[in-house]
Amino acid sequence: MSKIILTGDRPTGKLHVGHYVGSLRRRVELQNSGEYDKIFIMIADAQALTDNADNPEKIRQNIIEVALDYLSCGLDPNKSTLFIQSQIQELTELSFYYMNLVTVSRLQRNPTVKAEIQMRNFETSIPVGFFTYPISQAADITAFKATTVPVGEDQLPMIEQCREIVRKFNSVYGDTLVEPEALIPQTQACCRLPGIDGKAKMSKSLGNCIYLSDSADEVRTKVMSMFTDPNHLKITDPGSLEGNTVFTYLDAFCKEEHFGRYLPEYANLDELKAHYQRGGLGDVKVKKFLNNVMQEELEPIRNRRKELEKQIPDIYEILKKGSEVARQEAAKTMADVKAAMKINYFDDAALIASQAEKYAQD
Repeated sequence: MSKIILTGDRPTGKLHVGHYVGSLRRRVELQNSGEYDKIFIMIADAQALTDNADNPEKIRQNIIEVALDYLSCGLDPNKSTLFIQSQIQELTELSFYYMNLVTVSRLQRNPTVKAEIQMRNFETSIPVGFFTYPISQAADITAFKATTVPVGEDQLPMIEQCREIVRKFNSVYGDTLVEPEALIPQTQACCRLPGIDGKAKMSKSLGNCIYLSDSADEVRTKVMSMFTDPNHLKITDPGSLEGNTVFTYLDAFCKEEHFGRYLPEYANLDELKAHYQRGGLGDVKVKKFLNNVMQEELEPIRNRRKELEKQIPDIYEILKKGSEVARQEAAKTMADVKAAMKINYFDDAALIASQAEKYAQD
């Protein structure tokens, strides 16, 4: 069986370092690993509209922002198929058929759905499209026969529900769909980054993001304003690592070779942490080190983005071609699904012949 990846993002804003650490960096590694036969990366605009239906222009404008961030991070259209969800009509049709295989009570029990509904204050007025997005996500995954879906641990209930839909479909209609496996981050440092203010979620609305497209000065300002240990008032005070955003970011970005370049008095991050915990190390010094580390990581991304911004028509052409490839793949799955469900009336020569014979005899 081919090894196929399906992953993507909702185009609700520019991508930030949380996206980069949580998924983008890993996608580039997977793309370049040579381990996968096909990689599909979706800009999930239709899904984004489930809770932005009154603001389609926001989604429309952010398509290009997400595409620029993808390409500047190293996603290669020659190795990965980049496409726009709404341009693949088969995904909507698959979702409609899968709705017959899932109960309302099962959707209500999905922990990820419950958390998202609470976060958006949808308790009393849930848009149906948003409520059923685990079904839509199952359609996205199965349309491309994805064997692997890179996700964070908070998305595991979504993958499990997709697997349930696959098993239900195959048990009713015959072995047709591929049951995917989740690929979760290898280390805790690759999980979701907090905002620079220490809040658990990094989001545009909270104003606590470092965007991949931020200038060097913007990154520096945001790093120097990061939340640390509020009880670490003097350099001599022992400092705490728990909930300390600066060290969380160092866990995600820092490599041993950074110390030789920017902080040679320490051999590695463990030494830096130990000094901070026993006292005698100031927050400003640690923040300056983090700024150097992040600038080194983000500068090539910024530079590539500036060049790509001069080629916007080419970016749309990449998305158009990717969407055409993706639709061809989804159409193959759709044909298999319709055959299994016995709704491929005009393609079933045996059906037509048998019906003709039946009525000829009558």
